[in-house]
Amino acid sequence: MFPNLDTDFITFGVMPYVALAVLLVGSVARYERDPFTWKSSSSQLLRRKQLVWGSILFHVGIVTAFFGHPVGLFTPVWVLDALGIPYALKQWMAVLMGGPAGIAALIGATLLLHRRLFDPRIRITSSYPDILIMVLIWLRLVIGLLTITQTLQHMDGAEMVRFMTWSQSIVTWNINAWATVVDFHWLYKLHIFLGLLITMLFPFTRLVHMISGFAAPVRYLARSGYQIVRSRRQAPLARLALERSMPPPPRDDL
Repeated sequence: MFPNLDTDFITFGVMPYVALAVLLVGSVARYERDPFTWKSSSSQLLRRKQLVWGSILFHVGIVTAFFGHPVGLFTPVWVLDALGIPYALKQWMAVLMGGPAGIAALIGATLLLHRRLFDPRIRITSSYPDILIMVLIWLRLVIGLLTITQTLQHMDGAEMVRFMTWSQSIVTWNINAWATVVDFHWLYKLHIFLGLLITMLFPFTRLVHMISGFAAPVRYLARSGYQIVRSRRQAPLARLALERSMPPPPRDDL
């Protein structure tokens, strides 16, 4: 029933489901355990230089790529056929929109990463997971831009359709979906692998603020009007208040 456990099967047949499971379970567990850590932990007060342009370029580019990938990968092929959109046209749209977005995100990520690694005050306040995730994002952006060199050699759209088939087969639990990408160029494979790895690390880094950012308007409209704050104190607040209101015991040395 199962194919040989080679790297292609593990990476493109098993890892997508593991990554999604870790993403969901890890995000819920972190929110239940430490809800107040769902933030970007901005270092603007420590050093504003490079932050503005780096943040703008990175976020504009990464958001464009973030929404572009699901639209490009999960749009059924029959929709393109029904609308009469040639595969080559969709391929060109991906290159012309994804290329500038990737370049903008890469420039922004480079500025932010340089700032975080070489400014002593920011470096000391940065955790290893946050630095690791930024390095992985930077590397994935580089690999993604390099894949354009391979895409331009297959502008008929055939490679794009294969990517779409693999992505949609994963969603429909097709156990043989991995076979679709076996003979892809190694740049494509590395790009996918890094994406899955980032997905697995997502709940344990500051990237979780993406979820809180999208969910903030919904949470604001559905707010209850009050906030319950959990205390880590061992003694009840009422007993602490009583102890503080009592006069101090008499001293023997008086």
